[in-house]
Amino acid sequence: MDSQTKHAVPDVALDRSFFDLLTGSHLRIVGRPLMPVDQGPRWLYEHAPFVLLAHDGGTDPTFVYANRTAQTLFEYDWNEFVGLPSRLSAELPDRAERQRLLDRVAAKSFIDDYSGIRIAKSGRRFRIERAVVWQLIDGTGVDRGQAAAFSSWTDVT
Repeated sequence: MDSQTKHAVPDVALDRSFFDLLTGSHLRIVGRPLMPVDQGPRWLYEHAPFVLLAHDGGTDPTFVYANRTAQTLFEYDWNEFVGLPSRLSAELPDRAERQRLLDRVAAKSFIDDYSGIRIAKSGRRFRIERAVVWQLIDGTGVDRGQAAAFSSWTDVT
């Protein structure tokens, strides 16, 4: 893979309707903007200083979005991340706790105080702190999954 291909921005990362789903649902549900209003999809994907992940609403949800900050932290590129079952972002013993989080978000529409242990592709463990997790509900009220944003994490030994 040449360096141009490796750093190409996937079409869905710049998709305006998905961007509107991420930012619009965050504003409606959480009550504040996800990002500066003068920025767009490219900034969110390439330059946002926070992790942004989203998974679909399936019975075994899979990631449908991971910005570059998320890819760096979790050590997966776009093609590895998208389609990966989101449960694999937590080690087996931590998956029940992760499911409780997702159930809590589904019941309340969002939480803004989540902390938990996650695992990178290499096996490196890290604690995410003060994550906001919200339902991805589109403008017509259809639930399309969940998203998470956080900018604080520390490696765990």
